[in-house]
Amino acid sequence: MAVTGGAGFIGSHLVERLLGDGHEVLCIDNLDPFYPATVKLANLSAVAEHPRLAMSGIDLCDVHAVEEVLGQFRPEVLFHMAATAGVRPSIERPMTYVKLNVDATQAVLSACQKHAVERVVLAGSSSVYGKDQPAPFREDHASGEPQSPYAATKRAMELLAAAHASVHGTTVTVCRLFTVYGPRQRPDLAISRFVRA
Repeated sequence: MAVTGGAGFIGSHLVERLLGDGHEVLCIDNLDPFYPATVKLANLSAVAEHPRLAMSGIDLCDVHAVEEVLGQFRPEVLFHMAATAGVRPSIERPMTYVKLNVDATQAVLSACQKHAVERVVLAGSSSVYGKDQPAPFREDHASGEPQSPYAATKRAMELLAAAHASVHGTTVTVCRLFTVYGPRQRPDLAISRFVRA
C-alpha cells in the first residue's frame, strides 16, 4: 500500500490503520509548508519507527521521482490523499493549486500506470458540487460549477482519474469527502481552533 500525503490529517490516520491491518506501507509526503512540518511529523509519531513503514519525501510533481519510488516499493494500491486544500488560499494562489493538485495527480497516475498499480483511491472533495445544489447529495449527483480554484482542481483530479481508469483499466475510486474533523486536524481550521480555545 502507498499513501500520498501520508503525514497529513487524513493520510496519517490511514497509514496507522493500514499498518494496524498488517500491510506494508509507503508513506509519501514532502511535508509541504502549508502548515508546520512539525505538526505533520507529530501526526506519524506513533508509527514513525514501525518496521513495515517506508517513508519518502519526494515531490509528487516530479513524475520520474514518483516512478522511481513506486518502482522500488511496488504497491498494489495507492491512496492519493495529497493535495493542497482551502478555498480562500486557492483564490490568492491559483497556480499553486493547479501545480500541487492537478499536475501532481497526473504524475502519480502516470507512475501508477508504469508500475501496474491495480487500484487508485483518490481523496475528492464536496466542493466539486458547487452551490445551489439540492440536499441531500447523492453519490450520482452531478458536479456543479466550481466556486473556487480549489474546487476546480479537485474536479480536475477526478476527471484525470476517470480518464486513467478508462484508458488503462485501473480500478479508481473517488471519495468525495465533506467536512472531516478529529484528532490531528489541521491547526488552522475552525473546529481545531475551537478545541484549543
